[in-house]
Amino acid sequence: MADRTVGLVGLGVMGANLARNIESRGHEVCVYNRTTETMRRFLREHAEGHRFRGMETLEELAAALPSPRAIILMVNAGPPVDAVIDALLPFLSPGDILVDGGNSNYQDTEARCARLSGKGIEYLGMGVSGGEEGALRGPSLMPGGSRQAYDHLEPVLRSIAAEADTGPCVAYVGPGGAGHFIKMVHNGIEYADMQLIAEAYDMLRRGYGLEPQRLAEVFSEWNSGELESYLIEITADILRTEDDQGREGLLLDYILDEAGQKGTGRWTTKASMDFAVPTPTITAAVDARALSSPKELRTHASNLLPYRDEIEFGSHETTSQVREALYASKICSYAQGFALIAKASEEMNWGIDLAETARIWKSGCIIRARFLDDVSAAYRIEPKTPNLALTDRFVGEIASRIDSWTEVVVAAMRAGIPVPAMAASLTYLNSLRTRRLPANLIQAQRDYFGAHTYKRIDREGDFHTQWY
Repeated sequence: MADRTVGLVGLGVMGANLARNIESRGHEVCVYNRTTETMRRFLREHAEGHRFRGMETLEELAAALPSPRAIILMVNAGPPVDAVIDALLPFLSPGDILVDGGNSNYQDTEARCARLSGKGIEYLGMGVSGGEEGALRGPSLMPGGSRQAYDHLEPVLRSIAAEADTGPCVAYVGPGGAGHFIKMVHNGIEYADMQLIAEAYDMLRRGYGLEPQRLAEVFSEWNSGELESYLIEITADILRTEDDQGREGLLLDYILDEAGQKGTGRWTTKASMDFAVPTPTITAAVDARALSSPKELRTHASNLLPYRDEIEFGSHETTSQVREALYASKICSYAQGFALIAKASEEMNWGIDLAETARIWKSGCIIRARFLDDVSAAYRIEPKTPNLALTDRFVGEIASRIDSWTEVVVAAMRAGIPVPAMAASLTYLNSLRTRRLPANLIQAQRDYFGAHTYKRIDREGDFHTQWY
């Protein structure tokens, strides 16, 4: 592969590591940062013996790049992206390429693609997943937007992407904001994965009384089976880590139980409402993070409304049932995320390949997991399936776990241990497999107070009744 010269704007942790990754694959990187000293410090730390060139202005950056120029933006989402684009435009020519590698909202990317296309600039909105380590050693890349831009940069992107047994974890996913939409849903699924794992941990430790050493062994065992994933792996590591400030016991036990979030989970929930695709597990995970924040209120409530946090368990071995509940819940959360991608792709005319989406998440990204091989295979065999959970690949997996899954959720509820994501997955599945839901009553109520009409099961048309 011939080497390329690319520009990169934004030398925060992600930008700096991505620049190093690109250069390590044989390419020259011209770097720019709004704060010049940050750029100079990057060069002092990394330039010796490497092909980096520092630029003090955007005009200088543009002048240093061969035509067509290719510039990757690694700046904060929102107005900062537009500010950099506007500052760069006077120095760009038709055919030049801009790549937004931040966590931009897909709607912003749609608008930027349209605006820049009118100026002859090829624009890519590229999801980058894997955190700072992934950016350096190989992330999962989800580029969408200009196909011409992707084709030009494909050799570079394939060289820097994570490598799985199915190939580099990058593929052109579709026009417009498709790339950032997929990254957004990836992050929503990530929220759900993390919440489900946290609930399993809480049940095993607080409900069943397993000690941290045993818990670490359990998660390690799970990581050798169907739940094998990066998040399960790091959970086992966390459960072995002693406090680093000299206190006795686990570091985990000294971490404040208030979970942060940067917004992509909320965006996924909002998009699910916009496209009318239910994602209750993802939404429950977002809500759980928000509910973790008012620590003082939760402490007050725990004194007013105490509960017993010991679970009475049933017939099977405890950890096996929790594992089955976790895996079944995971299937449902992925079914929700992929259904959202499918509906958005249809309405936005993106043409997203769901099997390929699962494939490029196989390595490099935070939700990388063995399970994604099965997801990809399911969509290759049944590309038009309305729901992942109903494919031949997964329907049996779910059916064999429903009893254990239900028992685990009920036991947690009885003990007062919150399992919002696991319960949301179970409720989603139960709604999905209910032949007749009570929505008929809701339709009657809507017609009663608002004359919204209803449909009948025995004849065509819309009907209204004078109820009183």
